[in-house]
Amino acid sequence: MSICISFVEGRTVRCPVGTCAETVLEQAGIDTASTAAIKVNNEILPLSTRLVVNATVSLVALDSPEGMTAFRRSLPFLLAVAVRQSLQPVRLYIGHSLGNSYYYTFAERTPPADELRSLLVQLKVAMQALVEADIPIRYSLLSYSEALELFEQNRQINTKLLLDERSGSTVPVNICDDFVDLYVEPLVPKTGMLKAFDLKPYQHGFLLLFPGFGGGMNLDPFVDSPVIFSVYNEYKHWGQFMGVQAVGHLNRLVSKKKAIKEYIGLSEAFQAKKLSEIADRIYARRDSLKVVLISGPSSSGKTTTSKKLAITLKVLGIEPVTLSLDNYYRGADQTPVDENGEPDLECLEALDVPYLNEQLLALFRGEEVVLPDFDFKSSRRRETGKQTVRLGTRTMLIIEGIHGLNDALTPALESGCKFKLYISALTQLNLDDHNRIPTSDNRLLRRIVRDYQFRGNSATDTIKMWPSVRRGELKHIFPFQNSADVAFNSALTYELAVLKFYAEPLLHSVKPNVPEYAEAVRLLSFLENFAPIPPQYVPGQSILREFIGESEFKY
Repeated sequence: MSICISFVEGRTVRCPVGTCAETVLEQAGIDTASTAAIKVNNEILPLSTRLVVNATVSLVALDSPEGMTAFRRSLPFLLAVAVRQSLQPVRLYIGHSLGNSYYYTFAERTPPADELRSLLVQLKVAMQALVEADIPIRYSLLSYSEALELFEQNRQINTKLLLDERSGSTVPVNICDDFVDLYVEPLVPKTGMLKAFDLKPYQHGFLLLFPGFGGGMNLDPFVDSPVIFSVYNEYKHWGQFMGVQAVGHLNRLVSKKKAIKEYIGLSEAFQAKKLSEIADRIYARRDSLKVVLISGPSSSGKTTTSKKLAITLKVLGIEPVTLSLDNYYRGADQTPVDENGEPDLECLEALDVPYLNEQLLALFRGEEVVLPDFDFKSSRRRETGKQTVRLGTRTMLIIEGIHGLNDALTPALESGCKFKLYISALTQLNLDDHNRIPTSDNRLLRRIVRDYQFRGNSATDTIKMWPSVRRGELKHIFPFQNSADVAFNSALTYELAVLKFYAEPLLHSVKPNVPEYAEAVRLLSFLENFAPIPPQYVPGQSILREFIGESEFKY
């Protein structure tokens, strides 16, 4: 029996069912030297995938966003192979991203500086040898029992724990030489494609550096983010203390109703403690501070954090007044357009900055001000139902919006009267020792659920707009994160198991005949690793309620 493979360029090839995609491409005379993966009926798959149905196929170039994602996913795999071959029995833990790098620590101990440098030289040599050998990275299937035994033998304990949540008779894996790892997402087809990397000592571990998006295979100079690192590090240590560092540890708790309820309570209490510490810092500067500026990327929980911070400040005797930058939009007729000719609501110029500063100065002079109220349906400021505000002796403004950390937003205010708070969902949980959970995936799942619950948008709609949202973050938010006085982590370690309950049916509604299908399939595969947590376990004032609904706060 044969199948028909159509390429987007117009060529068609017939081949037997089960033919490897690489073979089909070779028969079609298509050069795959710079191909990271393939897109088969809008699903991104490894080049070593066997084709079993009629399909439309296109190449995923290494220098494309999807190709660079595969490149970044493949580097930790390359490092894991190098560790297995040259540093046995050393175990490494992949941590969070830091700019264009991943932070790693050692499982058993932290080597002294001289020893660490020696180990990194050894590792880099081993990785470069694998690159020069250009060894195939193959996608394959193992029986469940075989995978379980293999991960046990190879001391991949956290990978083995992930199999507890799986019930299929086969387990997808990636294979390179004698190293076998659980398949999470497509990797590049050969180690020879992974030439651009470096290892650099950092803090109590090291960084695995990689190229940034849009810069080819060039490594940019490392840009430190001490504010973000400190938050990640604190949560990582808390995860170690609680015994929940990987998804398998969380799944074990989910299987015990009392244990997971207690863990949820502790997670919420820890987050509340961190917010209380921020409120104490603000209170300590109450004589000079006039405004708290809150910023963060999409779906970071800025709104709920603002509300919870306001309550905490009230406990300390401060009367907070919250302003949303959304109400200072100029309107459709005055909004700049982006490179595609579309209204650019993400840029600072979309806001009426002079009007905002005029109102702020009036408030600080003790005057009464009528706050604007922007109607997004008509794209104009409303003339009725506006809020009138006058600041008292104990009043402090809280301004929330994506440009909060940019000093160009508040040029009329002296720096000493501003407190800058950066918020993001900085996920510290990993799938296993060398497969991390991107923070952006956490936020995307939050947004998919929220957009459906409260804005009537499908998962397809949200996935479609997400690249534009990310571009806006890279341009308008992330460059200013290090100017923050403090960062707050809105991620809850248990939340992805709750979001799974809502997100899975929404993602299943994305069909294979739309481009967004690739991302939906990727997220579904990722969520497969989590045991679901019933949403009724989530407290009413949790940040997570901003996205799943039934919050005790009004929005």
